[in-house]
Amino acid sequence: MRLSLWLTAGVALAATALALAAAWAWLTPSGPPLAAASFSLTRLTPNADGRDDVTVVRYRLRRPATVSIYLLDAAGRRFDFRNAKARQAGSNEVLFSGIVDPFRLPDDTFAGEVLARVLPDGAYTWVIEAVDEAGQQNQVTGALTVAEADTALPELSNLSVSPQLFTPNQDGLGDRVIINVGLSKAVNADGLRLSLSRADGSGTALPLAESADSLKLPGEAGLHTYDYDGGIDLGQEPPADGDYVVTARAEDRLGQKTLITTTLTLARGGLPRAEIHLGEVQYSATEAVLFGQTLYFTLTVYNYGTAPIRTTGPAAGFVYDSMSVNYNTLGEYVEAGAFRVGLMCDTCASDYPWRWAIGRPEDLTLIPDDQGRPQYYLMPGQRALVTGGVTLDEVVPARNPQYFWAGLIHEEVEIAAVNNRVDPRYIKIEQP
Repeated sequence: MRLSLWLTAGVALAATALALAAAWAWLTPSGPPLAAASFSLTRLTPNADGRDDVTVVRYRLRRPATVSIYLLDAAGRRFDFRNAKARQAGSNEVLFSGIVDPFRLPDDTFAGEVLARVLPDGAYTWVIEAVDEAGQQNQVTGALTVAEADTALPELSNLSVSPQLFTPNQDGLGDRVIINVGLSKAVNADGLRLSLSRADGSGTALPLAESADSLKLPGEAGLHTYDYDGGIDLGQEPPADGDYVVTARAEDRLGQKTLITTTLTLARGGLPRAEIHLGEVQYSATEAVLFGQTLYFTLTVYNYGTAPIRTTGPAAGFVYDSMSVNYNTLGEYVEAGAFRVGLMCDTCASDYPWRWAIGRPEDLTLIPDDQGRPQYYLMPGQRALVTGGVTLDEVVPARNPQYFWAGLIHEEVEIAAVNNRVDPRYIKIEQP
């Protein structure tokens, strides 16, 4: 009885195995992996005129296989369209516009990188080749003539960045980088793209927008200009300090692609953020000062941002010997991007006429600019004590007493609301 059961089970297993083998044979039909292949055109004219610009490539696989599609010229040189791509069994279809993997011609003068290129005019043999998982291989071939091809590459040239050292921190020095690139032929509006990426390959590339002041329309042949501020103008943190690659890519209407690169170094980047610490100002007088005497002050500037902040004179501790003297009469003119402490009053004829550096030179960090001129910075996280004074030798009877107050000025950028009219004092100038 037990033997009979074993025999019956064995017969059933054998039948199942035969059924599976038959099914597998049906699912994987015999014969070479590539059953058929064709190009819809025998003559291709890739010039974007709308006529015979694209041919339909069709092929059918009996089973999954790795497929290559390439063309051979009269000398046997190979041009790849698809190289060893895995494809499922069944019918497949792809459009071919004459664009193949990059190649160079003997008379090429373009110094950049070619990413994709159209076949030059000539007679070609097209080849569709398939290799299945078992290594069985076959191919189908045919003839294709390429004529009237627009072989002019969208060449890129003269990619330049200025300055090479980019310091996006609103200190007035190297805060913007101007990027220029030449384009040899017209492309679509989105056919010219610039990006910024880390030189070590980490992170994601940042797209760069063409300047609104560029004289060329997007995609137009000629010189294109990009004005990049690192996002600072929008209140964004700029990219991290380090070495970067600026990449320009062009793609014409056929699909030919080119690329050139240059380098850029980003340093001392960050949003400038500073304050008069705790909004506290100590004055030498709180109610009255004799005519001709000096009103002194002491305060602390705190850099709580991520960027070093630049400053200019006169140095902390300087005393203006008359109310009629101001930073302009001293020759300490406004410098865009510089931070200075200012003192203001109700009757002042100009905005913060008395100004001081945000620290003494010995309290600051010396960083020469690209011309070698000394520039002084309060570094992130640091504080500096600022003192100064103004000799009060003018009286406006209608405004005596009047308010005096301090402020922190980011010249030609802003006087932030939190640092404007800081710790005002109502002071009378009294006659001796």
